[in-house]
Amino acid sequence: MSRIYRALEKAEKEKSWKALEDPLVGIFEEEPTAPRVEKPGKDFKGGIEGLEIPVVGEASISIAPLHSFAEEQFRKLKTHIFRRSPEVPHIILITSAAPAEGKSSVAINLAIAISQEINKKVILIDADLRKPNIFHERYLHSKGLSDYLGDQTSVAAILNDFETENLMIVPAGTPSRNPAELIGSKKMKELLKDLRDGSDDQFIIIDSPPVLATSEPLLLSELVDGVILVVMAGQVPKPAVRRVVDSIGREKIIGIVFNQKNLKPSKHYYDRYHRYYKK
Repeated sequence: MSRIYRALEKAEKEKSWKALEDPLVGIFEEEPTAPRVEKPGKDFKGGIEGLEIPVVGEASISIAPLHSFAEEQFRKLKTHIFRRSPEVPHIILITSAAPAEGKSSVAINLAIAISQEINKKVILIDADLRKPNIFHERYLHSKGLSDYLGDQTSVAAILNDFETENLMIVPAGTPSRNPAELIGSKKMKELLKDLRDGSDDQFIIIDSPPVLATSEPLLLSELVDGVILVVMAGQVPKPAVRRVVDSIGREKIIGIVFNQKNLKPSKHYYDRYHRYYKK
């Protein structure tokens, strides 16, 4: 039995998400140890860890304030990704098991964190064509992914500058009656190839619908280099997380972001040292 299943079963016995140990890589640990990132696979080892950011459902994206404790956690997530070997994933899918777990907040904050790297460029794609959430109101009347996939516009027309340098947004676009067919089309694969452009400095972050609600995340998982699964603490049953991991495939999962974890004293421990280094 794999390490992820042993860890999940242990958590079930102890009746607490806090007891999870060694399923997949995450953000930070309960004690101040060095980050660990290893190549996923049969013998993959990592740590499921929590990201404490304010999440108020998927209808409200929270961007971590500048120089904040939460912003630093996204930098650490970015570092985990960059340290993976033998190859850094350049096309990354962000998804969750169910709605309102904070996946869109993770997607935008990770995209911002990567764009702040020297010479790194990021394209953030809102691939949730059913319930768009990446600044939907801002791009309400803009052409987007669905328009391009439906042969109604060009690639250049769907790329929008963001206030953060080196970051561009591809909004969801015009509402579609057949989102799964669009996402599963040949044009989606071609789009990712064109946007990737073979450059080591180009990254693509894709925000998708939840896995248990739609088929699009599984279609997209076949086109990306890796998947980050966002899990809201205490919200989704552990068997549901198992089903998501099985359906995507462990070899595709870069890590799990354990969101809204109750850090208790350790949060204050980290926060104290974070404030110290801000001085």
